[in-house]
Amino acid sequence: MRRLLLACTALIAFAAATPASADIVTLGGQAWTIGGTELTLGGAPSGNQVQNTPCIICGANQPNQTNLALGFGYTDFGNTGNQSTLAYFSSGNLRDLLLGQDTISAVNYSGAQLLSVLTALNSGSTFSIGVDMNDTRVAQTLESFFFLDLTTHTILAAFSPNPLDGTLLPSTQNGTGFPDYTLNGLTTSMIDPTHQYAFFARISGANDGPDSFFLVPGVQAAVPELSTWFMMIIGFAGVGLVGMRRKVGSRPIRMISA
Repeated sequence: MRRLLLACTALIAFAAATPASADIVTLGGQAWTIGGTELTLGGAPSGNQVQNTPCIICGANQPNQTNLALGFGYTDFGNTGNQSTLAYFSSGNLRDLLLGQDTISAVNYSGAQLLSVLTALNSGSTFSIGVDMNDTRVAQTLESFFFLDLTTHTILAAFSPNPLDGTLLPSTQNGTGFPDYTLNGLTTSMIDPTHQYAFFARISGANDGPDSFFLVPGVQAAVPELSTWFMMIIGFAGVGLVGMRRKVGSRPIRMISA
């Protein structure tokens, strides 16, 4: 009995130490370990993508003024439509027109570069990925989106609801440069300045002009100034005093319903 218990304990320990097949995904012909952050789908970010947010994976006809100003590379996969599947990595080369599908770029983002760009965007400690979908009124499917640490070969954050069935994302603001969705849950704490990083996106049922993915700065709550705090405290105190007076004054009065 004791031997059986020891054998079972060893088997459980081995199983716990061995990653399940679902924890490994193949991208660019390489195996990646999936991390613990799951990205969530949100509504459209404000602004116009090509004017104020840097692209990471985009189609043609994207001016990308922000990319040029920041010297921030991105993949331009051309004016590709009517494809069963589109699968691209980001690139550290500025407007990389040569990177093929499901191919890892030889030049990627350093952690220090990503942090510098997010600082320039006043992103604070959080950031999102904006998604611009362009369709023929037939929704395309976002199969997956990953944030990759190339140094540790780990997927730090993932949007992949079901490996066999992605999420339909109908265009809500059709036209290049008008974003439709955000992928939320990314933080600067995920980024090591000494590591290399990349993004990956897979779309199926592409049926119109090029889609795009781009950085969106996080929204930081404004911290009231000291004088504002003082006025707020006085205001709250005043409201409390008025409430107390009303309560005291109302005690002798008895309301009788007819």
